[in-house]
Amino acid sequence: MIYVALFLAMILLRLVLTHQSRLRDQTYPIVLAILFLFVAFRLDVGCDWNGYHRHFLSQLDLGFADALAQREPLWWVLVQMVGALGLGYPWLNVVAALIFFAGVHALARKQPDRLGFLILLYPVLILNMPMSGIRQAASIGLMCMGFVAFSNGRAARFTIFTLLATGFHSSAGVFLLLAPLVGHGWIKARLLVAFALAGPGIYLLATGDSAQLALSRYVDTGVDAFGAFYRAALLALTSGLFFLILRPAWQARFPTDHRIVVLGALMMMATLPLIGLSSVIADRIGYFLVPLQATILARIPSLGLGTTGLFLSVAPYAVLLMMLVVWTVHSTHFHYCYLPYDSWLFSMPKIYQLPN
Repeated sequence: MIYVALFLAMILLRLVLTHQSRLRDQTYPIVLAILFLFVAFRLDVGCDWNGYHRHFLSQLDLGFADALAQREPLWWVLVQMVGALGLGYPWLNVVAALIFFAGVHALARKQPDRLGFLILLYPVLILNMPMSGIRQAASIGLMCMGFVAFSNGRAARFTIFTLLATGFHSSAGVFLLLAPLVGHGWIKARLLVAFALAGPGIYLLATGDSAQLALSRYVDTGVDAFGAFYRAALLALTSGLFFLILRPAWQARFPTDHRIVVLGALMMMATLPLIGLSSVIADRIGYFLVPLQATILARIPSLGLGTTGLFLSVAPYAVLLMMLVVWTVHSTHFHYCYLPYDSWLFSMPKIYQLPN
């Protein structure tokens, strides 16, 4: 199967380049481009393909004013722009993938092992978001840029990127509560400000229209996210690994990224009990945390942990490969949404072309 074969090829490539960091960095943009083409130019692939096609068609008869009046207005403006340019629906997937991979690249540039970071994103984040949930994929790309701004101590940039991400997917708004913690000093004072804002912030998020819609759709309704428990469990395991084993070495080796990773790991731990409220809500927040999870796992080889570090470096790839194989072989949901894989890279079907 193409999805497993692609992941295996990337793992083998990373294994071959284990001791060749310069060649890894040179190979990384090639793999990034291949993944972009694989994702962006897919045809009739992804569980949300038809849903987003309906988004596109419904917006064609409306204008920019109508787009701005919608929830998550930046998404609808993007849909409107693609239609206004006379481009067919598949181009919406291309633009969303471009935003996603631009954000991934911005975060990857901060990694000692860019290739490993990208590979670790593939089975969970890349296959589920830019290959299906393209609205949240664009939001995640912008949040990756926000995480970079957080690490660099740029509070205004972090806030701007988070607001932009929220304009595509409202669940990104939860990260606005982290804005007071951006920076590298006065942590106690920043925590006090964060806690002071958390109360009204959480209240506003919980009582807003988007939250009420989410609660009405996903809490006590029987609507569940496929595989949410396993993805949340993987996040929680990564969080536990970070706090129990990796954190001291991490703080010494990567001090500028320590705060955002600690906060991300705490949120990862919280996604597992959140499933008890709603697996969909937990899953949606969890996807935003996968880039931080990959950051933790991809940097293990750089922490100097000896034999333990060697085992922990290999384990994530093995676990993700096992999860991907089980998902692709046994999930009827996967077979319905992702098979067969097809691409329109060289020719878009007329059914998706707009009339001149």
